[in-house]
Amino acid sequence: MLTHIEHIGIAVKDLAIAIPLYEKLLNTPCYKTEEVASENVKTAFFAVGTNKIELLQSTTEDGLIAKYVQKKGEGIHHIAYAVIDIAAEMARLKAEGFTLLNEHPKPGADDKLVCFVHPKDAGGVLMELTAPDPSK
Repeated sequence: MLTHIEHIGIAVKDLAIAIPLYEKLLNTPCYKTEEVASENVKTAFFAVGTNKIELLQSTTEDGLIAKYVQKKGEGIHHIAYAVIDIAAEMARLKAEGFTLLNEHPKPGADDKLVCFVHPKDAGGVLMELTAPDPSK
């Protein structure tokens, strides 16, 4: 079951430029940065009320975020939804005919388990399911 929008992911070319920009824009400091080596990204998080914004910078020239920025430019990359039971939600979506981009939940940023739903099945929007990682 989806409970709320967990964060909005924004692809950027360079966190060193984007973080100060978003700190001014959102009038709040970046509260966390981390690298997710398995996804070839560096992330930066901002709290905006009860919502979060995640900036994503590719750590490789051929990473998914780098390719996204080359093709579409900087901007909204995905919307993440918090779920109570990520495995159950993945099974539900798969049974409904949605294409999942990973077979099992995988570790993501901010101590979460994640799974992505292909944008072709979600009205052109990349959708991320996210739940706390019980191993953290």
